[in-house]
Parts: sequence; structure tokens; C-alpha cells
Amino acid sequence: MTSLEHGPLAGFRVLEMGSTVAGPFCGRLLADFGAEVIKVENPEGDPVRSMGSRAQGKSLYAASIFRNKLLVSINLRTLEGQSLIKRMMPQCDVLVENFRPGTMEKWGLGYSQLSDINPRLVMVRISGYGQSGPHSQRPGYGITAEAFSGLRHITGDPDRPPARVAVSLTDYITGLYGAFGALMALLARERTGRGQCIDAALYECAFSFMEPHIPAFEKLGVVAMRSGSRLPGNAPNNLYATGDGQFIHITAGNDGVFRRLAQVMRRPELLENSQFRTATARAEHTEDLDDIISGWVCQHDIEELDRELNAADIPASRIYTIADIFRDPHYQARQMLEKVPDDDLESVTLAAVVPKLSETPGRIQHSGRRIGQDTLRVIAELVGLTEIEILRLAEQKVVCLGPTGGS
Repeated sequence: MTSLEHGPLAGFRVLEMGSTVAGPFCGRLLADFGAEVIKVENPEGDPVRSMGSRAQGKSLYAASIFRNKLLVSINLRTLEGQSLIKRMMPQCDVLVENFRPGTMEKWGLGYSQLSDINPRLVMVRISGYGQSGPHSQRPGYGITAEAFSGLRHITGDPDRPPARVAVSLTDYITGLYGAFGALMALLARERTGRGQCIDAALYECAFSFMEPHIPAFEKLGVVAMRSGSRLPGNAPNNLYATGDGQFIHITAGNDGVFRRLAQVMRRPELLENSQFRTATARAEHTEDLDDIISGWVCQHDIEELDRELNAADIPASRIYTIADIFRDPHYQARQMLEKVPDDDLESVTLAAVVPKLSETPGRIQHSGRRIGQDTLRVIAELVGLTEIEILRLAEQKVVCLGPTGGS
């Protein structure tokens, strides 16, 4: 079985047993850079197939997050299904799972059990609250773990309940940490010859983004609070309404950048005002400074502001919609919207691979496939079963060979 021809992870094989977002995103990152990722779904399909928009009955979310993967369907609640996983282990480098802690052990697929089969195995374990601790058995989704992490408390406007980003942010953060952990473990394996287990807890990965607020509470007793579109402790760094009803975010906390902003605003006297002369002083007088900038911004339309601020080297941007992104020449020049082949839709546009590597870039070969589309091929090649034996497993509901329609 061949992996992607190009990419720094070409030659590594990953078995992805995760579901929904965090596990599949971890696997998707590895697949984008050349690893051969085999995704295991239950016969009903990964829950992500029921999320988001659909086209001609096909999950567009699955088309993206399952891209570049081989898709097999195995009923892990059967002894025969668990046996298939064990028989695949000697040929795998990484296993990604995000079941509740203890589930894999119940199935005979815990790290200690699988490392006996393959001592070089790297196992990424994603869960809500970690593999140990008093909350380890709680059900954990990204958004509830985000609430537990403190990150949700500081998201939104100060006079409203905590808000959320309209994507599964903590799942993505944890998937990224999981992939990072897998790569570190593979590098360590080159020296030690042994794999290891990565314990990636959703709440801990989100909590790591609370970095500036942790010592501030310990030393000063400061409880971080929602600040809307502002970045606390840095000013100006906020969203402002324009004269034509648009919004623009301006970031000029650095002294040099603020000097340029004052010049563009034709307010040189701000530079002599003790309240605004330094970054520290501006952070202490954020509201006064925001009022001044808001009064200036509202007198101009978005195009004029965009042109003048960027000409003066001041970091600023209008708030883009997805429609703006599809029209923007920079996204096109950077090839960030990639049209890729799709078995059901002919093609589908997906976000391109990031980051961009100069010598061994990632690539997208195809979008996410159907449930069980590669079951026959994978089990035949990795486990060594004949087609007749695999068909018998399908009759026994141990594996699914895939539907005829898109999903």
C-alpha cells in the first residue's frame, strides 16, 4: 500500500480511530504531509458526517476533514473487529484515538496491550480531561472542555454571557497538539527505538492559550474578563465602525506603529500626550484612546481606511466574510482555496495545506470518501484476509464495505 508520493511524513502509517473533530483533524494534519492515514469508522459513520452543510446528500465537513485518508469501517464493539485492529498494529507507526479513557483498554486495545504487539507504536490519546485525574471519566466535548479551561470565560463582550467561536476551536487546538506530540514521539523513536503514549486533554490544550492570565492571577489576583474585540493590555488593538457601516480592526500598540497612526489621523498632538506617549500608558488609557480613534474612523469609509492605513504600514483589516475570501486576490495568489477531486461531487473546494514547506510541501490528493470505501483493500493488504473472508465479516456486521451513495 503506497502513501502520498511527497511530503515529510511519506512512509509513515497512521491508524486513526478518533471521531468527530479533534481526532480526525489530528489525522488530517498528518495525512496532508504525506502519512498514509487509515481512518476507522463505525458502520453508522463518524458523527462529523451529520455536522455542517451538505451538497447532494454528501457531508461537506467530512469531504474536508477526511481528505487524503483511506476509509475503513469496522465494528470495534465486536471481538472480531478488535482482532482486526490488533493484526494491523505491527504495520502502523501511529494510532490516534479519542474515546473516553478506559474504552480502548476494555476492548483490549490500550497502550500497554498494543505496545506489546508493536513496541515502536506511537499512540495519541485525545480526551476531554486526560487519561487520569478525578474528572477523567466525564464525557468531554471540545466546547465543554473549553468552558472548564477558562478560555470560554474570556471570550465575548464584557456585558454579555461568554460567547464561542463558530467552529470547534478547542477540538482543533487539541488535534494540532496531538499531531505535534506524534511528530515529537516519532523523532524520539529514532533515538530510542521505542514508541510512547501522548495524553492530549482538550481542557489542557485550551488552557495553554490562557498563558498571559495565569501569572497575572498568581501574582496580582487579576481574574481575566471578557474584553470584546479589544486585546487586554495592548492599545490601540480594537475593532472600529466605519462611516459606511463596515468594521475595521486596527492594531497599533507598538510605539513606532502608533506614531504612524497619529500621523495618518492628523493628530500629532497625541504623541505628546502623557496618556498615549508609551505602550504602557496607552494600555492604561485604552477607553480614551479608543474613543478618539472611533471618532476618526467613523468619518471615513472602509476602502479609504484600508488604503491609507496599509500605505502607512499600519496593521489593519476589514472583517472578511467567506464570500470576501473567495473574491480576494491574495487568497488566490497564495492558492489557499484548492479545488480537489471528489467521488460524488466531481470536485470540491477546500482550504489548502498549511504551513507551506519549501522542499517537502503537503498536498491534497482527494476529498473525504464514503464510509467503508477502502475496507476491502486495507484489510486484504494489512491483515492478509482473502476477499471471501472479508465478505464473510461483512455478512457478520464486523466490517462495512461501504454504501453506493455519497455520505
